[in-house]
This record gives sequence, structure tokens and C-alpha cells, in this order.
Amino acid sequence: MTLRIRDARGGDLEFIIRANSGLAMESEGVALDLALLRPGVAAVFEDPTRGRYFIAESGNWPVGQMMLTFEWSDWRNGVFWWIQSVFVEPSHRQNGVFSALYRHVSELAAASPEVCGLRLYVDRSNSRARSIYRHLGLYESNYEVMEIVFRGPESHKEP
Repeated sequence: MTLRIRDARGGDLEFIIRANSGLAMESEGVALDLALLRPGVAAVFEDPTRGRYFIAESGNWPVGQMMLTFEWSDWRNGVFWWIQSVFVEPSHRQNGVFSALYRHVSELAAASPEVCGLRLYVDRSNSRARSIYRHLGLYESNYEVMEIVFRGPESHKEP
């Protein structure tokens, strides 16, 4: 399968909304509120400081996505790119779509002097994803994510 990785465009809005909705249901059993999701995705296109979407295409059709968000690190005097909203169409899984997206973003990050690293979070129970991430060179840090949610679906679970 030939893949092309590109920046998302406004015409990708519906794909990204569908992908994010599918991702939430598949990974967390959560039905996202489209009244929040649609403007949330659109906000990234309206203000690039909020994030950046990438699309993986096969035959001019989107088959995967990845979003980056940005975190300033005063300790490192640089920006961490957070990988988020990763989705690959079920019919295209295990065909290197995520790996292609990751390599593309990793190469961009390595070529950007202001980027000090890549980060992502993964559900502790998602052993398959954790294995893939390790294979690509990511490792478990000494940090754990803690949160309180004020809007949208409750995503935290008791251990």
C-alpha cells in the first residue's frame, strides 16, 4: 500500500470528526458530543497554536490521522509535541499507517530546533499500542497523567 502523509486541510473536517468519534467509542466506550467535537476540530484549523492535524492517504482517500498539540518546557527551553487523536481506519490497520504518520512527525520534530521531544499518552490496558510505541523508540517516562475534566465525556477511570 502506498501512503502519503500530508497536513490536514479544511476539506478533511468530516473525516477527522468521524475518526475522533470512532476513536473515542473504540478506545474508551465514549460517545462524543458532536456539538463539542465539531467546533473543537474546527478550532485547530482556525488557530494553528491549538494543534496540527496530519492525514495519511492511500489512493487519495484518508485512511488515518494524527494530531499534535504543543507544550512549552521551561526545563528544556523547548517545545514538546504531544501526539493525540491517532486513528487508523479498521480496514487499513496493520499496514504501517500509524508508523508512517509517526515517522513523518518524528522527522519534522527532529528538524525543528525548538522541539525538544515527542510525547503521547496511552491507556495502561492498551498493550498492543504500547508495544507498537516501544518498537518505534518511545519509552515509558517517569510521569503519570492526572486530570480533572470540566467539559465533555468523563475519561478517567478508577484503577
